[in-house]
Amino acid sequence: MNKFLLASLGLAALACAAMGDDKVYKLKLASSWESTMPVLGDVPKELKEKVEKMSNGRIEIRIDYPSKHKSPFAMLDFAKSGQYDIGYTASYYYKGKDPKTMFFTATPFMMNTDEQTAWYEFGGGKELEAKVFDPYNIKIFRAGNTGMQMGGWFKKEIKSVDDIKGLKIRIPGFGGEIYAKLGANINTIPTGELYMALEMGTIDAVEWVSPAYDMALGFHKVAKYYYTGWQEPDGETQFFFNKNAYEKLPDDLKAIFEAAAAEVARDVNTKVFYANVEYWDKMKAEYPDIQVKSFPPEVIAALKKATNELLDEESAKDPLFKEIVESQRAFLKKAREWTKISDYAYIKTNEEK
Repeated sequence: MNKFLLASLGLAALACAAMGDDKVYKLKLASSWESTMPVLGDVPKELKEKVEKMSNGRIEIRIDYPSKHKSPFAMLDFAKSGQYDIGYTASYYYKGKDPKTMFFTATPFMMNTDEQTAWYEFGGGKELEAKVFDPYNIKIFRAGNTGMQMGGWFKKEIKSVDDIKGLKIRIPGFGGEIYAKLGANINTIPTGELYMALEMGTIDAVEWVSPAYDMALGFHKVAKYYYTGWQEPDGETQFFFNKNAYEKLPDDLKAIFEAAAAEVARDVNTKVFYANVEYWDKMKAEYPDIQVKSFPPEVIAALKKATNELLDEESAKDPLFKEIVESQRAFLKKAREWTKISDYAYIKTNEEK
């Protein structure tokens, strides 16, 4: 966020206070992630700090983490009902309630972070998101992207589609549905039990996020195959803002919240990238037996086929779901051409030297 814009917003807040508009708006925020979660755990605190400072104290935010509210995946209901004014979460957690919500966090085999952000901001994504969340009385603000996620930790190498059949893997959401379509056994073991489950053989593989998040859970100590991703080529998070609470804010405070959320989102993108760089460097140094693998072409083809079949099945049942799928596919077709001759070509060319 431009520093001059921030300064202007701050001056506007002070001016309003000087004119007697000194009402304090108290907001309650619930988070899907504990304060101890790398990068994401700090986001609510950073939003609170920026909003309260920029508004000269005219907005106060109280934060509740899962250790208090006990419902990390209830942000949609919290924000819809007004139990909390703001829910900090990832929209694809609510696919079971509404399949359309997943598109605004990540879609397998679709767009990377830059492509997704461009589609969202300028390619119609934001408007489609509003169509999805308006019925829930929720206004969305982007809260940062975890970027490309890894395909997970595997105890055995995946050499063919047959290796997927019967595979016991922990992977949530749509990615789990895709694996299940290829014959895998999907497990939903709680986070705190995942390491032991992997070590004891209760599961053969686990999909989590990326080095910044994976290292603390220790998967690399018991599963040496680290696969590149396909299921979440980006990972957008959101602030779910109850519309009634949002509309009660004066226009200048709405602008302040939007500016603060945008700055927090930008910082998340950079912090996650930096953390992945540092943690991956540490992983490689301490555990040189880790083998980075990409799934064989026939496995990727099967996963992609299953993905498209599931998307098309849901599209046949829900016109808005279909509209979003078609919008993403159309934008990706154009965007990927640029990605290939810009970032991808640059990396490939430099690796060849």
